[in-house]
Amino acid sequence: QLQLVESGGGLVQPGGSLRLSCAASGNTLDYYTIAWFRQAPGKEREGVLCISRTGGRTNYADSVKGRFTISRDNAKNTVYLQMNSLKPEDTGLYYCATTGYYYCRSSVEGYEYWGQGTQVTVSS
Repeated sequence: QLQLVESGGGLVQPGGSLRLSCAASGNTLDYYTIAWFRQAPGKEREGVLCISRTGGRTNYADSVKGRFTISRDNAKNTVYLQMNSLKPEDTGLYYCATTGYYYCRSSVEGYEYWGQGTQVTVSS
């Protein structure tokens, strides 16, 4: 069974950068579409970015356009979320999730496997 472990979160000042990693075990990520979601306190979980099995990328959050990028390293069985120019409103628990579907899906329900999340806090 596929297992996902996120890392790379932490406390960063506004304008700073972080790179989150999502490392998979139990199966190869080649067979999965992977997305990053985030959840701020008191808010619903929302999609951020997704990369499909075919390499296509989908942005679900207008607020991160031009600042966040998603990439995958199949050799390392890892997906990354590079976050630049961070803002306080980017604060939240960030999750990676996978689906065997070929293309990105926007809803939480569309993903079968989830990591435990990594906390990102943007504050001065």
